[in-house]
Amino acid sequence: MKQKFLPTLLLFLFPFSLTLKAAHVDTVNTFSAVMNKNIKAVVITPDGYAAGKAFPVVYLLHGAGDHQDKWIKEVPDIAAASDQYRQIIVCPDGNVTSWYFDSPVDPAWRYETYVSKELVSFIDAKYKTIKDRKGRAITGLSMGGHGALYLAFKHQDVYGAAGSMSGGVDIRPFPKSWKIEEKLGSYAEHPENWEKNAVINMVYLLTPNSLALIIDCGADDFFFKVNTNLHEKLLERNIAHDFIIRPGRHEWKYWANAVKYQMLFMNQYFISN
Repeated sequence: MKQKFLPTLLLFLFPFSLTLKAAHVDTVNTFSAVMNKNIKAVVITPDGYAAGKAFPVVYLLHGAGDHQDKWIKEVPDIAAASDQYRQIIVCPDGNVTSWYFDSPVDPAWRYETYVSKELVSFIDAKYKTIKDRKGRAITGLSMGGHGALYLAFKHQDVYGAAGSMSGGVDIRPFPKSWKIEEKLGSYAEHPENWEKNAVINMVYLLTPNSLALIIDCGADDFFFKVNTNLHEKLLERNIAHDFIIRPGRHEWKYWANAVKYQMLFMNQYFISN
């Protein structure tokens, strides 16, 4: 585990924001059989994609209240990251407040199955991808940070690396927030659903070096405490991870910086495997 207290990003260390944006940004319709509906996703392919053979994929999840296009609207530089690191970036629609669960109380919400199985199968079939966990990573912000770790912990055969930015990695302190109880039932009536679906309670699924992990949270974020608690639990179990703390709140100014570290980390994972 490497704990990092980092200053504001220095662009000469991570220059992709200065790269010419030749990547192709597209919105595609995917189909979820388990939910019987079409779901949109933004797919970014790097310059030179047509001439390439196979590319690693980073699944980048949005936060509560947003959709598949929020990342590219707020941080258009992620297209340049696709070029620099020669990665495909996929931003699925998590339906505002899915929390990327398969809901135990509402069978209409099956976003764990959609993202980790149906979407991955669609991307692997349609695009020139590395069809192996060594070529897949997943990360996200806030609700998407929870979702990325949640899905990676449960599906280590699918993803080899995972990250979180300001992630809601312990939902239990927020029983009335972000419509989580619509997906899990109320904490008062269904505490078991909240306990088993909180990322912090899923660390037992990991073994040392089973996943490459990077966790990032601003010191002024309302999720800061739950992220430091997760960090401590990972330390207790000897699970290696990069843990980044910087000044910052729960806002796009922070995530636009944080995603650069995430993409660099994922690239280092891909080239080492």
